[in-house]
Amino acid sequence: MIEKAIVLDDQAIRRALTRIAHEIIEKNKGIDNCVLIGIRTRGIFLARRLADRIGEIEGSKVEVGELDITLYRDDLTKTTNDGEPLVKGSDIPMNITDKKVILIDDVLFTGRTVRSALDALIDLGRPSQIQLAVLVDRGHRELPIRADYVGKNVPTALTEKISVCLSEVDKKDQVSILN
Repeated sequence: MIEKAIVLDDQAIRRALTRIAHEIIEKNKGIDNCVLIGIRTRGIFLARRLADRIGEIEGSKVEVGELDITLYRDDLTKTTNDGEPLVKGSDIPMNITDKKVILIDDVLFTGRTVRSALDALIDLGRPSQIQLAVLVDRGHRELPIRADYVGKNVPTALTEKISVCLSEVDKKDQVSILN
């Protein structure tokens, strides 16, 4: 695929995450009883960045966890050599029961990833509330899911792809449309 346009550069990503951090604090009247859960892979890094921003703003830390939704997906594609799903595991060091969970992912598209994440979260406990934060919402929902916090809405054609690059994985911060 060929890069059609850069929709967010490193500074725009930083600004979007700062805005989302402020919105999370405002909507929840602080961060008491809140936890951030990033969906593997890039959602984890976004969750950590948001936790850092929230910590700078509020002066206290918010707990962060990692969620692997592999076994909850309805389209298992990555498997080991013996055909079994490749599971990397979740790392949620806190009890999420009665907590406000802010679920974080890089791109919201059909809603299927979020549905899988909701199933995985409910298996881990019973949060008092689940909110969704995404860096990019590209539309084309197949399920009735919407984000509470969006870095940028990027209308796309179904033939296009959104590529999110984060320095922790890809050595640069950038969001592009590929065609």
